[in-house]
Amino acid sequence: MILIGLAALGGGLSYRVGTLERMGPGFFPAAVGAILALVGVAIVLSAARAPGGPGVPARPEWRGWGCIAGGILAFIALGAHGGLVPATFAIVFISALGDRRNTPGQAFWLALAMVAIGVVVFKWALHLGLPLFAWG
Repeated sequence: MILIGLAALGGGLSYRVGTLERMGPGFFPAAVGAILALVGVAIVLSAARAPGGPGVPARPEWRGWGCIAGGILAFIALGAHGGLVPATFAIVFISALGDRRNTPGQAFWLALAMVAIGVVVFKWALHLGLPLFAWG
């Protein structure tokens, strides 16, 4: 994260940055790059202070990996053949089940809330070309 953030910051600074009042084309990539690099530094610092230290290898969470990968695959398939609503519901519901603390009911309500937010933001506010429902 730190390296990607610094690369974005460097790329953004190669353009005219401008000011907060009159932003140039490099302002946004430079700002996002700086924030990403700072978040990366914060992650490194918090991991160094975590109990057990950075030398203790963590056990892989295969359930989480599988659910997140499955959610992405479901989004791809349903986005192309089902529309925004089923694709968004599927990615959030399946990915939320990757956390062992989530119940299917919690995942359902989270997915439903994200569908509502996604419809408002992507369909009505941004006018995304993906239809809400498209069975075929």
